[in-house]
Amino acid sequence: MNVLIELLIVFFKLGAFTIGGGIAMLPLLKSELIERKRWFTEEEFVDAVAVCQGLPGVIAVNMATYVGYKKKGLAGSLVSTFAVVTPSFLMILIIAKFVSSISDNPYVAGAMAGLRVAALGLVVVAVIQLAPAAVRSKWAAAAAALAFVLIAVFNINTAYVILLFIILGIISTFIGSSKAAASGEDKSEGGDGA
Repeated sequence: MNVLIELLIVFFKLGAFTIGGGIAMLPLLKSELIERKRWFTEEEFVDAVAVCQGLPGVIAVNMATYVGYKKKGLAGSLVSTFAVVTPSFLMILIIAKFVSSISDNPYVAGAMAGLRVAALGLVVVAVIQLAPAAVRSKWAAAAAALAFVLIAVFNINTAYVILLFIILGIISTFIGSSKAAASGEDKSEGGDGA
């Protein structure tokens, strides 16, 4: 099957059946991209999520654009982005037309309560599925815990927390590569004297 058609089908389906925002989309996206299509490894997927979550905008659109571009360049990004937003756009048009007549309906209120619970469940599944690939060291576990505390307890803007951990990640990598280089020099100096 043509990759553009596959992208259209995958992201239209995700756009149509993801309730509760982009994070809730991640378990479905992981299943499609890693398990069914085998377009990404788990680590590549986690990296893509991290990049897309750190960018401005909705993660669902960012992920669609990113995946489409990785698979088929600009055409892939346009097709994927169009596909993921179209179902929501159409549903919003339909709902907006009838919202005033159904907003007080107890069945609609019950359905919305059920959707909220389902969305929460999808977010929890996303966290559980992504955690093993994202938290692979003590530093990563401490960083995840600190990020949670900064956002949940101290109510610090998510953008600032993301920026902080980008900077800390760069510093950590720089320190690690400096230590590795120094360790390599020590070994080579010791090896020359033997």
